[in-house]
Formats: sequence, structure tokens, C-alpha cells
Amino acid sequence: MQRFDVVILGGGLVGLTLGIALSRHGVQCAVIDPADPVQATAAGFDGRVSAISSTSFAMLQAIGVGKHLEGKGCPIDRIWVSDGLEPGALDFVPDADDGVMGTMFPNRDLRVALAQTAAEVENLTIFQPDRAVHVDRNADGVTLTLQNGATIHGALLVAAEGRNSPTREAAGINTTRWQYKHTAMVTAIDHEVPHANTAYEIFYVGGPLALLPMLPGTRSAVVWTVPTDQAPAMLKLSERAWLAEMQKRIGGFLGEISLAGPRSPYPLGFHHAARITDTRLALVGDSAHAIHPIAGQGLNLGFRDVAALVEVLVEGMRLGLDPGDAQLLARYQRWRGLDTMMTSVAMDGLVRLFDIPGKLPSLVRRAGLAAVQRTSPLKNRFMAEARGQSGALPRLLAGEMV
Repeated sequence: MQRFDVVILGGGLVGLTLGIALSRHGVQCAVIDPADPVQATAAGFDGRVSAISSTSFAMLQAIGVGKHLEGKGCPIDRIWVSDGLEPGALDFVPDADDGVMGTMFPNRDLRVALAQTAAEVENLTIFQPDRAVHVDRNADGVTLTLQNGATIHGALLVAAEGRNSPTREAAGINTTRWQYKHTAMVTAIDHEVPHANTAYEIFYVGGPLALLPMLPGTRSAVVWTVPTDQAPAMLKLSERAWLAEMQKRIGGFLGEISLAGPRSPYPLGFHHAARITDTRLALVGDSAHAIHPIAGQGLNLGFRDVAALVEVLVEGMRLGLDPGDAQLLARYQRWRGLDTMMTSVAMDGLVRLFDIPGKLPSLVRRAGLAAVQRTSPLKNRFMAEARGQSGALPRLLAGEMV
């Protein structure tokens, strides 16, 4: 029987990052993931892009992933938020010495970089494609039987399986959840006018339209949210008709546009686990919480989970504590519980605010945007949130190894 300090179920962006970060500190880790490694890094596996906050990127640099991302991302130097194409937009431009608010990366490039880093680190064993067919979790530890017939033992089990985590459900952890009546159409467009490293968030009653800068300067990722009952018809439109609808919503400010990728639908939902720990169990990423992509904070919340759990476990193990010790899990719960709840509630409130139809709500929204634009503390707060600099930050998010 192979023995590990930590066994991670799920080798996606959050799960594999956690395995690499812990392994860099000498923690013996196993990552178990059912996805075929070749397919998981194929061009068509995940066409989405992610806005990586400056603090999240500092963590990726600290654990050795950053070097594999050089030249792959596009910095976000400016964020433009508007209610439709009406005046009164928010225009967030940081001071020159503040640095970028984040960097856009295709999810595929993140997966490839993580896989390359994982192949370089010691103390990390990856079982892929494989899955746990039986899990025995008790006060003494965790024993798993894998599909390949192997049996492994760990002191702590971490669920990084995504929104429909079977481990969370098996632990009897309740979740608050609902589906938004929205579907995100995800693709990329080429455009005549350079994006100037600007992320645009344009709110409509039917849902927000995000244009996110990619390399080179005339390509942007698109996350266009539409009512779910309209999504099938929108996706069936010809390329020319779909682009015409897109051009109406962006007002032509990027010049001529053309499709640069396939159009893929992603239903949107919200869930938040009542707790993120159990006996020798911790939840991270979408297993613990999933929010609307309205502000691009979902993956960054998962990376904050990673950084906090790494700090708690590494410091505890240095004191001689078992990584599955209830004291350490209680600290992780306290640290992450409030931050994830506050962020989740704020993002859900923002979705609902901009989903209220009518002239009066629209006027209120525009007045609110104008007020934030004129108020430096509120603008600074927004930019700090975009960079991931709010709250009590784990040291990994400052680029420091624990």
C-alpha cells in the first residue's frame, strides 16, 4: 500500500495547483484524476479563458508554474464597466506603479503549464486516468481503492472534483444552490481595433457581455450571457448573423469583427457549501463554491483556497501535527469560510442588480456606476478585489513560499 500525506481527488486547475504547491514543501501528495491526460490538454477540451488576478499569478510564479506561462497571457491594464452602451461607465485604470490587475490566459495553456510543472516536482504522484472506486475515511486516516486495483492511504483527503463533487455529497455536506436562467456563450473574436489590454463588461437585461483581451492585440475572448431559453437559437445562428447580433451589443467600437473560435454553451449556476471540512476532508475550488463568472473571480477563489490550505498544512506539519488534524482543518474553515461567503453573496447580488428590467433600475445602475467612478476609495476597493488583494492573504498569494 502506497502512503501519502495528502490525497487530492481531481486534477483540474485547482487540484493540480494544490498538489504542486504542497509537493514544493516536501508534502507527499497523490492526485487522482479520471480525465485522459492527452485529451485534457487538447485544444478543444476547454475553450474558456480565465482572468488570473495578480496575487494568483504571484502564487503560480512561486511554485514554478509561471515560467511555463511566459508569453501565453495578456495583461489586463484597464477594466471598462457599463450599463449597456449608455454614458456613465466605470473606467478602472491603475496607477503606473500599481501593476496590472490581472492576466488573461486560455484554460488550455494553464492546464499545459500545470502538467509540465507537475512532471518536474518531487513528492507528487499522479494517477491519471484513474478514479477512486472506494473510499474509507475515518479518524485514523483515509484509505482508497483505485480503479486500477491499487490501494493507497493518506492522512488527509482533499476534494477538488468540481461543482458536482461526489465526495462532498458522500460527506453529507449541504449546499445552497440554484441555477441562473442564463447560459454563457463562450468563443473568441478577431477585431479591427486593438483592445489595448482592456477588459470590457457590458451589462444588459438579458445578461452581461464580457470582452476579454487576448494575444495578439486584435483578439478578444467573449463570454456572452443570454437567457437560457434563447441560447439554443442564438447558437444555431449562422456565423454572419451571430456576429451581427454581437456587433449590435458592442456598438462597433472594435471595428469589423470575425469569429476566431467555436461557440460553446455553459449553463450558469451558484452553489456554496455549508462547510468546507469534515473528518480528514477539505474542499477546495468548485467543490466548495461556484459563482457567476460576472467578475472572473471563480478560479481565483479556488486559488485562494489552495494558498490558505497550503499555509495551514505546512505550518501544522512543521509543528509535528498530522495534516488531517482537526485543529488544522478548523483553521482552514475559519480562514476561507468568511471570504468565500462574502465574495459569493456579492457576485450573486451584482448579477441580480443588473438583471432587473425597466427604465428606473437602469437609471439607478448608471447613477451607481457614476458614483463609484467619482469616488476614489470605492474605485480602489474594486481594483484591489480584481487583483485579489483583499482580506487576510496567505503568503503564497504574495509570491512568498510558506
